[in-house]
Amino acid sequence: MLANLSPSSALSISLLLICLFLVLAFEATNGFHDAANAVATVIYTNSLKSVPAVVWSGIMNFIGVIVGGISVAYALVELLPPDVLSPPDGSPAVPMLVSLFISACFWNLATWYFGIPNSSSHCIIGALVGVAIGNALLLGRGLGSGVDWGQVWKVLEALALSPVLGFVLAGGLYFLARHLIRERHLYEPPPEGQPPVWWIRGLLILTCTGVSFAHGTNDGQKSIGLIMLAIIGLFPATYALNSTASQKIVHLDQDARAAIPLIQKFGDDEKEVAIQAAKHIEGYLGGKTSPQGAPAGDRRAVLGGIQRVADRADAAADQKSVPVPEHQRSSVRGDAYRLIAEMKEVERSKEASPREKDQATTIHQNLSSAVEYAPWWVRILSALCLGVGTMFGYRRIVHTLGERIGRTHLTPAKGASAELIGAALISTAGFSGMPVSTTHIVTAGIAGTMAGDRGEKGGGLNKTMVWRIVMAWVVTLPVTIALAAGLFYVLNQG
Repeated sequence: MLANLSPSSALSISLLLICLFLVLAFEATNGFHDAANAVATVIYTNSLKSVPAVVWSGIMNFIGVIVGGISVAYALVELLPPDVLSPPDGSPAVPMLVSLFISACFWNLATWYFGIPNSSSHCIIGALVGVAIGNALLLGRGLGSGVDWGQVWKVLEALALSPVLGFVLAGGLYFLARHLIRERHLYEPPPEGQPPVWWIRGLLILTCTGVSFAHGTNDGQKSIGLIMLAIIGLFPATYALNSTASQKIVHLDQDARAAIPLIQKFGDDEKEVAIQAAKHIEGYLGGKTSPQGAPAGDRRAVLGGIQRVADRADAAADQKSVPVPEHQRSSVRGDAYRLIAEMKEVERSKEASPREKDQATTIHQNLSSAVEYAPWWVRILSALCLGVGTMFGYRRIVHTLGERIGRTHLTPAKGASAELIGAALISTAGFSGMPVSTTHIVTAGIAGTMAGDRGEKGGGLNKTMVWRIVMAWVVTLPVTIALAAGLFYVLNQG
């Protein structure tokens, strides 16, 4: 249906612009869906009014995105098969982008509507895996080889472990506080409409700040990679390769040459395609390979003023420094991802020697430097969407976290324990490149503190609500995988 679109056609560009809008909308839903994790405690305990709380949280989310890096962003992007990231016929990856964003946005909004604290990370990861499965079915590849399960399990391990750590550590911290800090105001909700004592209020504002900043460093990155997919589809000549890594790009032919014997020895069922990709890269940089894909001028003629705005936004990055002709950059990017996929196979191979694995890792890193980056304005765009989204739609989730997870209401000590642990876990994951769920960690942390109240009068977990949340978490992956796989398959049909 949408396969084999002409790269410079008006329909192709219109759909890519819609995809860009959808990824920005997803980041906004991420903001208002996850905002409650940071602001629930300060709002529920009257430490801050709702408006200043969400504005402050939005600002800290913005700062977190700006300083958080891009390692998480491309940990997710690499879940996609190379031929989906850069279709070999030069057409834009519209079916992939539409499938991703519609599936993730739908489930994000559905769980928000019912007030269930669900994970935006789970939504997008499920959609990414679904696209990979849909692509394997289209190409007749087995799911074992058509999906990068090594990368999938690496991502899912962090998502599965983090809420368990949140539950145990936040519950343990609350338990210690109950036995070491004898201050009754910490363990009871403040009177209606009255803020807690000043030092408790300051503590809760501090933990809110920490979670908001940490959320930006991790969740904000996820949309950066997705925005880049849409931007590269719109402006391949300008953004397919990293203009700040021209020295790495100069030597890509050497990396490609060194990759060939490793691929021949340890490659998967796509190794012949990858070997051809390596030879193409040698040809591109040596000027021997004929151009592939649409000339940049065709696309620029259709996009007109939009292209000029994008060019001015990156005027500081000298595109002329990229040693690849404009009309070949998208093809080089696609071939680089084919080699990256094969180098990951070498890194995982039990037969490869330590020296060969080290060589594959070096080639992987050099290739990644050429194609995995984010211009400053993409970071700001992502940060703005996340920050603005934080300022809307938070009330449903705040009510759930404050009153429905436990049999008793949220108290300052419970909220502070959950948020302190949450900020620590999310920040660690964000700067180490592991995608985790802010929602899962903080919600599990609050549940851990409620479980710590089990011996108190009326304390303990609200099992009905906890069961609903857990079931939403469990079905998120199957639902988004099925939606994205089905959409991708249908959109690629004749």
